Amino acid sequence: MRSVISIPRFEHIPILVRAALNVPIKDGKILDDYRLRRALTTVRFLTHRRARVILIGHVGEAGLPAGRQGTETLADVARALGSHIPHVSFCKESVGAAARAAARALPSGHVLVLENLRRHRGETANDPAFAHALAELADVFVQDSFDASHRPHASIVGIPKILPSYAGLLLEEEVHELEKARTPKHPALAAIGGMKFSTKEPALESLVETYDHVFVGGALATDFLKAAGMEIGKSLVSAAPDAAIKTLLENRKLVLPIDAWVVPALEEGKPDAHRYARLSSIESVRPDEVILDHGPGTAALLAGLAQKARAVLWNGPLGNYENGFKQGTQDFARAVADSSARSVIGGGDTIAAIEDLGLLPRFSFISTGGGAMLEFLARGTLPGIEALN
Repeated sequence: MRSVISIPRFEHIPILVRAALNVPIKDGKILDDYRLRRALTTVRFLTHRRARVILIGHVGEAGLPAGRQGTETLADVARALGSHIPHVSFCKESVGAAARAAARALPSGHVLVLENLRRHRGETANDPAFAHALAELADVFVQDSFDASHRPHASIVGIPKILPSYAGLLLEEEVHELEKARTPKHPALAAIGGMKFSTKEPALESLVETYDHVFVGGALATDFLKAAGMEIGKSLVSAAPDAAIKTLLENRKLVLPIDAWVVPALEEGKPDAHRYARLSSIESVRPDEVILDHGPGTAALLAGLAQKARAVLWNGPLGNYENGFKQGTQDFARAVADSSARSVIGGGDTIAAIEDLGLLPRFSFISTGGGAMLEFLARGTLPGIEALN
């Protein structure tokens, strides 16, 4: 990939930057600005060289129903950026006459944030016409959104076909650090949590080949426990292919929880569900219970593996984090922070858990990608990276 630092001229040049702007927002307030802070490196590099920086990106999920897709706005993100760097403006459109006028009027060294790309169907459909409408706003394109580089969208794979294109500083760092994670020093420990086995299957198949221990936690673990013939009660399971899971179960490197915090299924969604939680061995889960976190026995097992490891890779929470069952995730975060291993983590909830504990500086590398990180670990490349090559 050509690096942003090799752009032949910066001053007065309109440069279109696809940045990692997808942050959680509630009532106009950004709940976690980690991705924005990471995006600033490339933006500052360009503004200090007097480029005219036009920022594009998305906010919100890709898989929402048609009526909800793209309803979020980047206006709040633009305001947040303005608290970190000077001269940030916002345009309510991402393409069209208003966007073209705002881009033409942008002074050198200033930043213009365009509206959420996913308000246009052409973005997720990789419509060439939409890609051309974005490309006509600038003379140069910089891809710096690693978190979305696994998506074959117009702003990821379409624009590089039209404009001279370069990798941003964040994208370069992500590729460099995650490439090292694909060939870790041994002994190496990987921990994969969250849910949706289908999105994690390629990464798991790759990790059991290169890591010494691969722990499966969170809702993902219930798929494996069920396939192993264990009682999981009313716990969440995905429509996972049993054959693929059973093949992974045969690998001795795979590690599953040995105990869990469970609650009666009728109490699961209540705000005080913790009151009903009981500690159970995996063999003693009852048919009317739900597994919501792993227990202290599993935490001790993971801590021991982390202390011996020279490399730790972690993606996804290890319990029902969103509903307050955070202990397993927090225990593992502390164990990895206390270890001497080179630690690489990714995934929004994982990063939020570590930030809540004030442990972020004690990890070696924090990826801005969740799904993109897993796909890169499995394949060694992404559509957005291939488009720049």
